[in-house]
Amino acid sequence: MIPARFTRFVYAFFMALLVSMLVSFAITLSNLGVVDGLLMIWLRAWFFAWLVAFPSVTLMAPLVNMLVALVVEKDER
Repeated sequence: MIPARFTRFVYAFFMALLVSMLVSFAITLSNLGVVDGLLMIWLRAWFFAWLVAFPSVTLMAPLVNMLVALVVEKDER
């Protein structure tokens, strides 16, 4: 198991992996339609998207947490 102190990075890894997968597929399909070699074209796009998404999610997480805290009510339990 991965130690808890790496939770931020593990979360960013999986979030970037899944979101980049879905978005890159949607954009690839939207731009090209169903074409021969779509799977390989999409996999290349996904890999590039993940390379951008992972550091982006990792670096932007503190800002996103701050913005969420600004717009979500505090629980008064």
